[in-house]
This record gives sequence, C-alpha cells and structure tokens, in this order.
Amino acid sequence: MNILTLNKIAACGTDCFNKDKYNVSDNVESPDGILVRSQSMHEMDFPPTLKVIARAGAGVNNIPLDKCSEAGIVVLNTPGANANAVKELVIAGLLISSRRVISAIEWAKTLKGKGDEVPKLIEKGKSQFAGPEIRGKKLGVIGLGAIGVLVANGARRLGMDVYGYDPYISVDSAWGLSSSVHRARDLNHLYEICDYITIHVPLTKDTKGMLNSSTFELMRDGVRILNFSRADLVNRQDMRDALANGKVAAYVVDFPTDDMLYVDNVIAIPHLGASTPESEDNCAIMAAHEMIDYLENGNIINSVNFPSVEVPRTTDTRICVLHRNIPNMLAQISGVLSGAGINIESMVNRSKKDSAYTILDVVGDVQGELLDKIEGIDGVIRLRKIR
Repeated sequence: MNILTLNKIAACGTDCFNKDKYNVSDNVESPDGILVRSQSMHEMDFPPTLKVIARAGAGVNNIPLDKCSEAGIVVLNTPGANANAVKELVIAGLLISSRRVISAIEWAKTLKGKGDEVPKLIEKGKSQFAGPEIRGKKLGVIGLGAIGVLVANGARRLGMDVYGYDPYISVDSAWGLSSSVHRARDLNHLYEICDYITIHVPLTKDTKGMLNSSTFELMRDGVRILNFSRADLVNRQDMRDALANGKVAAYVVDFPTDDMLYVDNVIAIPHLGASTPESEDNCAIMAAHEMIDYLENGNIINSVNFPSVEVPRTTDTRICVLHRNIPNMLAQISGVLSGAGINIESMVNRSKKDSAYTILDVVGDVQGELLDKIEGIDGVIRLRKIR
C-alpha cells in the first residue's frame, strides 16, 4: 500500500510502517493513505485509491472534511499527543501575560551602549513592567479536553483558583481532572469572576467569534485572555477595542494574524504550541498506528468525520461499510450476505451525526458481485473487504 506524506513526518512515525507492506514517501502516486501535519489540502484532488487521512496533530482545519466524508475517506487526528507541549506553553503564557516579561526584555535591549549607567537605569525603569502574581487568582478554562484538563491541573498546582467549563466533557477527561477544579455551570458566570481566561475548544460555526464585545462586557476589567486554539475563536476587532480601552489587559495568541501584530498588549506567539520534538514524535507515532489499524483491520480510532469503531477480528474476512446514518441500512446489508449464504460471526455498528460505520466479520466466499450488491445499496458510501 502507498502512503503519501505531505509534511516532514518524524521518522519514528514513518518507521511504524512495515516496509514489506507499505511504500511511504512524499512523492507516491495513487496513495491509500495520506499523513499530514499542517499543509492545506483544500485544493487537492483526491484519487479514488485514497481511503484515509491521518493528521499528526489535533486541529483539522487544513482538511476538507465534507469532501472527505462524501468520498468515504476517513479523517483521523491525534488528540492528546501534543497536549503536554501545549499545556507548558499555556502556563508560560499565564506568566508572561502577568509579569510583562516580553516588554521588559525588549526595553532592556534599548539600554545597550549606556555603559556603567545600565544598572541604575534598570532600577529606575523596571517599575513600568510590574505585574501581578498568578497565585491566588481565578483562571477560567473553557474546554476540558486533553489540553484543557492538563492546563487546569497545572494551574491548580501553581496555586490558582481554577474554574472549568465543558458541557461535553468526556469520561476520560472527567477522571483526569483535579477534584479541586470548580465546575462553571455556564460561561457567563466564568466570564464574570475570572482574572484569566484560556480557551481550548475546536473552531466551528458555533464557536467562531465566541469571545467578542458582548462577552468582554461581562468580564472583569483587566482580564487576561489566552488563545492557543484558533485565531477565529476571538473577534479580532472587538479584541483590539477591548485592549485599547483597558477591558483586556493582555491577549496571548498562538495563532497571530496581520491585524494583531504590533498591537499594544498582544503577545503574538508564532504557533509554537506543539513545536517540541516530543510532541512531533508522539503525533507521528499515534497517526501512523491509527492509519495502520484502519487499513489492515478497518478499526477507526479518533476520526473526526466517521464514528470510532474498534473491535478485534473474529474471522479471516472482514467487511467494512461506510454509509449514511439512515433507517434500514443494517437490515439491507445483512440481508445481502445472508441471502448468499454468508454467515455473519459478528457485526458492530456505530453512528456519528449523518455518518455511520458497520464492521462485519463473516465466514464464506465473499466475491466481487456480492460486494457490488452491498455497495449498490442506497446510502452506502464506500465498502472494503479486508483479509
């Protein structure tokens, strides 16, 4: 099978592929899978051979999800693989937003050439960069996924009073969250009481611009806001206004845009959240293993456009069907097989919004004509037979 790499993928990830089975390169034709980091795929033409895209990272804004779903291309990501790297930078963001470290360092550089006067000038001018400690302050964490939980727990260890908000928190995240983190039952309450707010949610049509003039009005004067998720979660014009009038004391963003550069009290970090060798290795390995499991076993782990289904093989032949989440699909699929005398040893079905996925482990001679019948069922997007 051919695996196309669109970015430089860490060797520890590409080495996961058995070289006797896979050809992994940045110039393969007719790929079965694509490994990608941040390169945009929105203008790409996908060949009919393409079955899966694995993003070595969490965000998938660079991948055309609707196009992939229509073609039956499973899109995988690696949530949590870079969580510690991002968490560490968020903690750094809390500190540099408070203590004005960046501005102070830049000011100190301007004293070059003052000779023996430098120590006196430092002592005279340092007061302009004074800032509060974070210990004892209230931090609001919006989104308690892999990163948000680590940020909340880390801030608690630094002595902050932490409030977390996530109406969709997973069981795993809930288990990992410190019991000393307060539950914010609604965002307005979090906005009203917190000195610092950090946002860790995906960018969707519902979350775009969720921090704006209306929400800023609810916040404390001098609030500090951190955004290590996506630029468009914040209405940038409203943010510039809030910075200008002092409502927001500092804005730390890991996704700087042209209109936020050289804005007073904006700390623009050039997307360094996951830029650690450990994170890149973790993401590459996780993406490779997810892709291999899908190609060889049909298991879907951490998909953003199809449901996750992970079951052990019970027979030599496995049939995997990506289809619409509509009534009577299972009856039609199983009816075709049973009508041909094929015994279904096990069947698992899961759905995710409009999409669904069914895995069938079968005993019997499943030939092309039979598979064509299943693929011809109205609502079936794509079918694969794995042996």
